[in-house]
Amino acid sequence: MKRGFYTIMTAQFFSSLADNALFVAAIELLRHRGAPEWQSAALVPMFALFYVLLAPFVGAFADARPKGQVMFISNAIKVVGCVLMLTGVHPLLAYTLVGLGAAAYSPAKYGILTELLPPSQLVKANGWIEGLTIASIILGVLLGGQLVGPAIAPLLLSLDIPGLDSPPLAAIALLVGVYALAAGFNLRIPLTGVTPRPMPRNLLVLLPDFWTCNMRLWRDHLGQISLATTTLFWGVSGNLRYIVLAWAAAALGYSTTQASALVGVVALGTAVGAVVASVRMKLDQATRVIPLGIGMGLLVVLMNFIDNVWVAAPFLVLLGALGGFLVVPMNALLQHRGHNLMGAGRSIAVQNFNEQACILGLGAFYSFSTGMGLSAFAAITAFGLLVAGTMALIRHWHQRNERNHPHELERLLEIARRDDLHG
Repeated sequence: MKRGFYTIMTAQFFSSLADNALFVAAIELLRHRGAPEWQSAALVPMFALFYVLLAPFVGAFADARPKGQVMFISNAIKVVGCVLMLTGVHPLLAYTLVGLGAAAYSPAKYGILTELLPPSQLVKANGWIEGLTIASIILGVLLGGQLVGPAIAPLLLSLDIPGLDSPPLAAIALLVGVYALAAGFNLRIPLTGVTPRPMPRNLLVLLPDFWTCNMRLWRDHLGQISLATTTLFWGVSGNLRYIVLAWAAAALGYSTTQASALVGVVALGTAVGAVVASVRMKLDQATRVIPLGIGMGLLVVLMNFIDNVWVAAPFLVLLGALGGFLVVPMNALLQHRGHNLMGAGRSIAVQNFNEQACILGLGAFYSFSTGMGLSAFAAITAFGLLVAGTMALIRHWHQRNERNHPHELERLLEIARRDDLHG
């Protein structure tokens, strides 16, 4: 791997670490203020809001300037969102602004991989960056849980900093420094030598361009399968992070600090699956992992029958591992097809739009259902059956493509195979 790749990974680690710790701190801040449970559940879809609204523009923005600079600006926006929480703005609104920073960050983070590395290293690079991202999720949720817990929170409050009069506020103030550290690494990301694509003066012309790019991926016989798979995976995974917290409270009687450790356990399994996939899978073999998605959905339903942490921990590791092994090759295939069809930034923006729209829709449904009295167990059942059923439909869709368009699929797989071998 080129030296710049490790700088990207380091910046991504600290930015994602802060994102996940902030999620836990924001939940605790809402609970500390006595907010209803549906507001905590709504953090997930509110974070996804700007991913959806700005999807036509952030890809073009990422392609219009050096991606390290885009990542720096994005982290600065996240810092502003944290500061707003500290100054009394409602956590849901402030967290939405943090989501804006993340929406701008993502096309640059993934798009730079296709600029810096040859196609033969894309699966491996995705495995490493996803594995490191998952590691940051593990450490981030653990960090967030500890910062608001009884061990560290009193130490932070003992500093007697004006305005920081509760554990979640003290935790959020500390996380501003973590975002600043990530921004420092962003400034050290090297230029890739790829010529930027200038943004048009009239931004509205990006809307039909984005729609065209979206349809181009959905009509591509490999792109549509990888896009459908990653959209569903991240849509469910994005909400499962909160659902595990709710399930741990209902089934095990855990506090936020204790439950955050179980979210980290799922992420640990995902990291293992991601790294194994990066070593064992080739770009042209990506569609072979589709059946794992069906199994993952059925495993989610089985969570309802677990009430012992010693059973839950290895079970959640297995659940995460299946997801990691599923998403890494499919994500790499999607990046490869998107880069060939429309360019890195625009393809990642299309991917984010679909994935975050799924997170937004499922999160809004879960938040609404929670407000109407739906239990965590019922939500887990609905999510698991949705994953299994939809992945079965995606598998059928791919099999139909193999029957109806065998020559087209073989041509696309040959391109992936050639690029994988020769870079």
